[in-house]
Amino acid sequence: MKDENGDGRVDLADVEWLIKNKKNVLTKLKGDGDFRSAECEKLLDNADLVVTNPPFSLFREYIAQLMEHKKQFLVIGNMNAVTYREIFPLIKDNKVWLGNKAGHFWFKVPPHYEEKATDFKIDEKGQKWRRMGNICWFTNLDFEKRHEKMLLWKKYTPEEYPKYDNYDAIDVSRTADIPCDYFGVMGVPITFMAQYNPAQFEILGDTRFHDGSNISNDINIINGKTKFRRILIRRCEEGAER
Repeated sequence: MKDENGDGRVDLADVEWLIKNKKNVLTKLKGDGDFRSAECEKLLDNADLVVTNPPFSLFREYIAQLMEHKKQFLVIGNMNAVTYREIFPLIKDNKVWLGNKAGHFWFKVPPHYEEKATDFKIDEKGQKWRRMGNICWFTNLDFEKRHEKMLLWKKYTPEEYPKYDNYDAIDVSRTADIPCDYFGVMGVPITFMAQYNPAQFEILGDTRFHDGSNISNDINIINGKTKFRRILIRRCEEGAER
């Protein structure tokens, strides 16, 4: 981007100026628009940045394509994708991370979409909307919030943070309850990824991929009962609040 509107700075106002003052022509694709088609791959090669909402059922393939083409991206996905076998190594190696917002997102749905009793609305123009939870941005673009240190305040006790039956790590049931005085391995909820600071924590694996790559037996078991899926982390020395 350049200072298109001449106001002495480069920001979104310049993007707005370009949209209003440049003739942008919509060109219909020759094919069906499948991102895996040769036509769409050619368009991808010409792109500097990809911002989109890909089909969740093809999320693994879509991220793999972006990584193969070495593209910067900002795409919407379900946070559970963090645990996918194809996605988790990218998260662990700091090649992909979560963006600035996560939680409940509203999505436009087509007119034939069945009305729901909850998480559904129709606006004043008759447009149907559906709200989905556990939605987040996946990206490889760095941003300031990613480097903010998480404030830790709770103290560790064996009673509140039990260890897994078959793995040397404590279970932390809420991200906000990560203890400030524990420096061993911890199993934390997937939602931790929305606050993950790579200078403060190291991702070791999760309770299924606990060697970081291959499928292994679940280890999130306490007193014989399987807990929710967890991300295994450890405090970094440089990020430790001693």
